Amino acid sequence: MKTHWQSSLVVTILLIFLIVAISLIMTDRINNMEEERSFDRLEEQAGNLVNDIRREMVDDCRQLELLATVVSKYDDMTSDELWKIIDSYNTWGVISRLELLLPGDIVITDGGKEISSGGALSYEKEAAQGAHVTNRETDVRNKDQYVVRNYVPVVRDGNTVAMLYGVIELGSLPEELAVTSYGEAALYIIDAATGDFLVDTWHNDPDGNIWELGKREMAPGYDHEQLKQGLIDGETGYVVFVSDRIGEYLYFYYEPVGINRWQLALSVPEDIVFETAETIEHMMNVFLTVEAVCFALYFFWMIYYVKRETSTKERQLDTINYIYDVEKLLFNAHEQNENVIKALEKVAGITRAECVYLWVSDASVPDEYFKWCGNSGGLTAGETDQRMLQKLLEHFSEGNTEFADYDGYGLIAVPITDMEGKICGILACSGLDDRHVTPELLRNVDFSFSMFCHNRQSYLTIREQGERDLLSGLYNRNRFEMDISRYREQYRESLACIYMDVNGLHELNNSQGHDAGDRMLKTVAGYISAYFGDASSYRIGGDEFLAFAIDREEDEVVCQGRELAEKLEGQGIHISVGIEWREKVESMEELVRAAEKKMYAEKREYYQQASHDRRSEGRLLLKKGGNDNENEDQE
Repeated sequence: MKTHWQSSLVVTILLIFLIVAISLIMTDRINNMEEERSFDRLEEQAGNLVNDIRREMVDDCRQLELLATVVSKYDDMTSDELWKIIDSYNTWGVISRLELLLPGDIVITDGGKEISSGGALSYEKEAAQGAHVTNRETDVRNKDQYVVRNYVPVVRDGNTVAMLYGVIELGSLPEELAVTSYGEAALYIIDAATGDFLVDTWHNDPDGNIWELGKREMAPGYDHEQLKQGLIDGETGYVVFVSDRIGEYLYFYYEPVGINRWQLALSVPEDIVFETAETIEHMMNVFLTVEAVCFALYFFWMIYYVKRETSTKERQLDTINYIYDVEKLLFNAHEQNENVIKALEKVAGITRAECVYLWVSDASVPDEYFKWCGNSGGLTAGETDQRMLQKLLEHFSEGNTEFADYDGYGLIAVPITDMEGKICGILACSGLDDRHVTPELLRNVDFSFSMFCHNRQSYLTIREQGERDLLSGLYNRNRFEMDISRYREQYRESLACIYMDVNGLHELNNSQGHDAGDRMLKTVAGYISAYFGDASSYRIGGDEFLAFAIDREEDEVVCQGRELAEKLEGQGIHISVGIEWREKVESMEELVRAAEKKMYAEKREYYQQASHDRRSEGRLLLKKGGNDNENEDQE
């Protein structure tokens, strides 16, 4: 027996040293992985921001070019009519306002007001460069504010007569660019030609210059000249250096924007990078300490506790397997609801309960109730079960953290809370016949159910955003492509496709601006949803809408289509409608094409009328300026 104890002690000591060595190796590996992951996240976020900036600049340039064409038709650059049009385009994208630069370095700003540039701008210099984006400059209206200008020439008869530019206020630019990978990441946009900061959320110095900050103390393996040369040459890279501001390492990633010689950079402090690693390391140290104590107690009391410890280990193993199984089932249960029922079955297995219930609450969608019963398989909770769960909700809303009643229904329950500590669900078991089954068994898996609630909410939100058209509120083309096949399975007697196109949208956008066009599209979408239902209505293109009518009489669908067009015509909006109604649908694609063909036939007939000629449509819509207010009332 003595030899057995000595052998066990040697083996235990070796195991302890092995665990300590593995822990140190794993800690170092985790740190390296977290560092690599931080740069991957910074690289991904920086790439997204660069793409956003490029896209915004391209969109802004296109809008400016279109507006410059309108401006070129006016001899008087200060006319009220012109500036009503220009002012209606203010504050789109990252542009804060629009201004005109005229020969003589005269600036025309809001409402057609003339001001002198005070030598800050040169018409000849800007006109010679054509369409371009400037670097950091002083605002002519506020000398203490830096801006970037996006210029396009105003050309009349082949000659540049003015320069139209959008003003991008650098002080407000960070608000337009959301940094989501790290909540504490700092954003920089650097002009590599001069070192000037266009954006610097770390130092908050509007006059800042990266070269004037001097050399930084670099982490091993990184060099200051490497950073400087990389920025100057427009390269992509990363460095780690000590921040004078906080006295710890900053992880700094940069890449070219593709505009002028701008470089976009993100930085994040070391404590954020290794926050997860430090937590894991702390947990491992705690684990090692507990493990060492357990080993010691195990040897001191081995003989006395051998039977009891064996039984305890078995129960712990069952619990661990139970927790693991539930966690594995709930990992993707937000996409596969049948896994929720399977997870409830696992809970029933460990608690030996007759029924297990789960209530999930989400402010954005109706509550969901799940139920598993051993004698009836997986079921959705009934009204009686829902009332019971609602009473439990009242109990937990008073601050209670568990519920146990063994005399009545043999019921135990715990609340499921979200990341903010708010109740997002309830897990309950009924039909218990063992008082040793406590709510603690449910607490072992409440985190897994909490993550399911969180994943479910995120999944539904992302799916809704990907399937809804933001302007009209109807389903978008993505959802249309997913839904089209199911309509053939849903109808029993007939199926109709209603294909609609808004007439005059292009002319309205040109004459009254895109806001007026957006209001018209919203109005059309509202009527379509009212007549054909939100669940089967789609905006599939810029001015094209489509809806399906299931098991409705042909006369009813045609009448609704006619009423819809007449209602919109009363609002000053004309649409072309094509309706294809069939009792038997062989091909959904062919059904849609037939409806589309009828719509185009009606559209051609509409534009063949002299009053609807496209060349006069813009002038007609311009005269009907009062329609905007009507559209706003309809919305």
